[in-house]
Formats: sequence, C-alpha cells, structure tokens
Amino acid sequence: MTGSAREFVVEADGGSRGNPGPAGYGAVVLDAATGETLVEAAEYLGVVTNNVAEYRGLLAGLRAAAELDPDATVHVRMDSKLVVEQMSGRWKIKHPDMKPLAAEAARVFPPGRVTYEWIPRADNKHADRLANEAMDAGARGEQWSPSTSTAELDAATDRAASAGRTAGSRRSGDRPAAAPAGAGEAADVGTAGGDAPSAGEPLPRTTTRTGAGSAASGGDAAAAGASGGGEAAVSGGGAIAGERVGRAARTGAGGTAPGAAGAPAAADVRAAKVVASPGWGPPDMGAPATFVLLRHGETPLTPQKRFSGSGGSDPSLSPVGREQAERVAESLARRGTIEAIVASPLARTRETAGIVAVRLGLPVTVEEGLRETDFGAWEGLTFGEVRDRHPADLDAWLASPDAEPTGGGESFAATATRIAATRDKLVAAYAGRTVLLVSHVTPIKTFLRLALGAPPESLFRMELSAASLSAVAYYADGGASVRLFNETSHLR
Repeated sequence: MTGSAREFVVEADGGSRGNPGPAGYGAVVLDAATGETLVEAAEYLGVVTNNVAEYRGLLAGLRAAAELDPDATVHVRMDSKLVVEQMSGRWKIKHPDMKPLAAEAARVFPPGRVTYEWIPRADNKHADRLANEAMDAGARGEQWSPSTSTAELDAATDRAASAGRTAGSRRSGDRPAAAPAGAGEAADVGTAGGDAPSAGEPLPRTTTRTGAGSAASGGDAAAAGASGGGEAAVSGGGAIAGERVGRAARTGAGGTAPGAAGAPAAADVRAAKVVASPGWGPPDMGAPATFVLLRHGETPLTPQKRFSGSGGSDPSLSPVGREQAERVAESLARRGTIEAIVASPLARTRETAGIVAVRLGLPVTVEEGLRETDFGAWEGLTFGEVRDRHPADLDAWLASPDAEPTGGGESFAATATRIAATRDKLVAAYAGRTVLLVSHVTPIKTFLRLALGAPPESLFRMELSAASLSAVAYYADGGASVRLFNETSHLR
C-alpha cells in the first residue's frame, strides 16, 4: 500500500447461553481516526464455552482488519479480562481449547502491531449486539445475516441515550493502559471447556458486512444520523442492562438518536428475543442465573380487576388466558433459551406453565414460594368494593408494607420475605441457567423491587400485564440486574 499504515480499532465479544451452550461471537472493525464502522462480523458457533466464543470473536475481528489492510496497526478493545490479559502476555494460557485460538490470533499481525485494552461491558455494546444476533439466528436454525442486523443502530441509540450520563467515562485514566501483545506468561485464569478448532485448523468463514465508506471498498459514506432502538428494556440494559442483556439487556431502554423515529416499538420486539435469554455477568464471573418471570394468563377475574390471591377461589385460565399462554409458549420456543420451568402451585399458574412446557418439551416443577399474596377477606372483591367495605384496613395497607388485608391475609412485607427466600433457593439450584418462573403480580413485582433495591411503595407504581414477561439476572457476587419488564409484544 502507499502512504502511512492505517490504524484500526477492533471491538469483539462472544457469549455462550449455558457455558458451555449455544454460542456466538460478534466483532466490529472501526476506523481509529473517524470511528466509522468498516466491517461487522458475527457467527453462530454451536455449543462452546463463553471464553472460546470470546477468542473466536477476537480472531474474526483481527482477520477482518487484516483483510482491509495487512500493514495496519490495531487496537483491540474487549470486556473479557481473561482474553485481554492472556493476549497481552500477563496471564498464562493453559486451557487446551484456548491455546490454539490465542496462537492463531497472535499470528494475524506481526508482533508489536496489536495492542489490547479492557473496557467495561457497557462500552462494548456493538460487538455484544452482534454476538446476540448470531446466537438468536442459531436458535432459529439459521446463520447470522448482515442484511437483518441492527447491531450498529442499536448501539448508536444506546450511546445517544446515555451520552449525558457517561460523559468523561472514557478518560484515559479510567482504564488500564493499553499493552502490546507479548509472549510473556504470568498467571493462569479460568479453565472453561468447550469445542474449539485444533491448532492451525481454519475457522468457519464468517459473514461480514463492509460498512459504506470504508477505504477497502471505496464506497460512499453511510447516511449520517441513522440509529435504532436499544435491544434491552431495563437491561437495559443490558448487556444490558447489567447485563449483560447479556450483555444485551445491559443496554438502557429509552432515548432515541436522531433519525430513529419508530425505533422504540421495534426495540420492544427485539428485547423480547434477547433480554429474556441468558447473558454474561461481569468479566470472568460466569453466566448468571436468569429468571424469566411470566405472569399467568387471564382468568375470569382478571379483566374485572378483582383481588385474586392464594386464599380465594383459585380460578383457572379463561379462553383468553389460554390463548395468551399459547402465544407466550410460541415466543419462548422461538428463543430456545429456557432450560427449566418452575411454577406457583395455584391453578392459573400451573395451567399456564403446562401449556408452555408442552411447547418446550420441559417438565414443570411446582414451588410453593411463588404463590400469590393471600388477600384475606378481600379475595374476589374489586378495589372499590374493598374501599366501601373496609376503608380503614385498605388505607393502612396502602400506607404500610406491614399491614395485612382484612381477615388475616398476607402483608407485602411477609410476601417480600417469602420471595427473597425463594429467590435464594432458586438461584442456588439454577446457577448459570435460564429458568422460567410462572407466577403472579405481587411475587413478580417483588422480584423486580428487590433486584432494584426499590422501596415497598414501588409495588403500586408498576403495571404488570397478564402473560407478560420480565427478567432478572443474578450474578455470583450477589448482584442483580433487571433486564426486562412487562414485555407483551408476543400478545400483539
């Protein structure tokens, strides 16, 4: 080539839904001077581990950069501490599945031409989106296609939405200094297994999209201002939201970049496909226990807005409720991420769970702790009827989480204690897995409230529709991340 060598930034990510489990990677090559996206790459890998998927993403990004300019210098940014430290030569690479991948990555460019930097997962949303798109495609029996990708637009929207909150977060002092890739080895971290090519074995060809305006293609520049909706609701982020709506739920919902009219509605649809699937926790912490919280379908009492707890008539689903359950079952089947189903013992939840279980081919475990609050003498009454008959008790109940409904029902404080114990029990039982919990309004709101650290009165400020999906991820360090709330696109 003529002139000075180009400088590229490679951002890469990978994930495994199960670790090992269905996995994919995403990588993007950026022009270091302008920040323009030059190439995107993503691929569904089958069943491998999270670490192997991350290495495969790195390798794909480096190869894409080399195709653009083999004489370029490259700065790699990843939110995998393991990969960054190992490729920088500070940690040993002992695991046999990662050694050949690291060796392949080191050979793409000559020594000293590639540097590595760890970045927070919230700063790696573009590659994360690509990885999730690849895994979603694999769940459908397809490979990732650039023609249907919205990863760049989603990431742009997230950046626009958070610009005011995160200004200055990328100061040079906020991150470790970039280190050139070296041969030295200091420490060994992680022994995750998984399928990987042997040394020297060519990797499957990835599908890449060359961005308009790249020097390699000489095309026209992409239209300015294009952006799309975020992929994770409160997970927002994903990866959301805490993410990592796997890291894809980590993305914050809301906020629309210029030119993104109509994107939020599309984002809601994408959120249902991505946020309710397992993501990754903070670097090297492993996959979280992800609870996909499904409220049961309608009963005859639901449209009448009557108190219907665990101490009343225990109604079954109405015809509308059964149709809702069929729709959510179909939606969850398309995602292919649910590994177990746990339901409240009440009839409406067991019936909803049963419909989903038939579609997914999974058994249902009944958990007493997921039952609805006991509303005592208020069971079967509307709010107005309770106001007329028990005004003092209702006022006390609205004012204090310790107040019980008339007739010795269950207080919200007691419900919270029960749900916290149930949460801890299920997190221990399903560590690293994605579980569908079929429950009721108060328990689901309580899961969300506890995850957010919100006060008890927040229960009165959430709307939770029949047959809606919410999601919370629980990490090994005790942290929790709300990744989806009251998602109902499958019912529309």
